[in-house]
Amino acid sequence: MAKKLFVGSLPFSVRDEDLKQLFEQIGEIESATVVMDKFQPDRSRGFGFVEMANDDDAQKAVDQLNGSDLEGRAIVVNEARPREER
Repeated sequence: MAKKLFVGSLPFSVRDEDLKQLFEQIGEIESATVVMDKFQPDRSRGFGFVEMANDDDAQKAVDQLNGSDLEGRAIVVNEARPREER
């Protein structure tokens, strides 16, 4: 499994630090980024990416956090896929 995870269905109030704290409960992380709206910079686009330090922690994060509740929303956590060319 890839170490980079897609995290979707995030509440718009979630920031990088919130995502980092959530995933640190599972294991060591290398980075956590919430994608922000370029037209409303104080609002997220509702998704982000987390890079775990190793494959085992990445799999644990998917198993434990996918479908879990964050501020009243069931978040989606799965393996990040490479961006397709347009």
